[in-house]
Amino acid sequence: MAASAPVRGLASAPVGVPGSGRARVGGIGGGVYHAGGSVTSPRLIAQVKPRYTGDALAQKVQGSVWLELVVTRDGRIEGVRVTQSLDLGLDDEAMRAVRLWRFLPGRLGNTPVDVAITVVMDFSIH
Repeated sequence: MAASAPVRGLASAPVGVPGSGRARVGGIGGGVYHAGGSVTSPRLIAQVKPRYTGDALAQKVQGSVWLELVVTRDGRIEGVRVTQSLDLGLDDEAMRAVRLWRFLPGRLGNTPVDVAITVVMDFSIH
């Protein structure tokens, strides 16, 4: 069975200076931003759904894995980490799947920038 994996929201990762549009994460070229103010959220254009592991399916594990990640200025995914775990196997599957997602990058004005977001992967048995 496949797991449903909607992006329930491209909520900003809680790593910023309020109101600045810039996260505390450093880097060349402006660092990592979070959506808000003049920084737009990345838009999901290609999504891969995570798979249930055999163990999680047998145990009927259901719920959500919360991930924080950075959508790069070219729409790729970097720095994926679990912020709310569900099951080790499902956490790994969520990270594997989200690394294959592609986005239109967030922008600061007309310039694509790296943006930190939170993704919620829902696992439910139908």
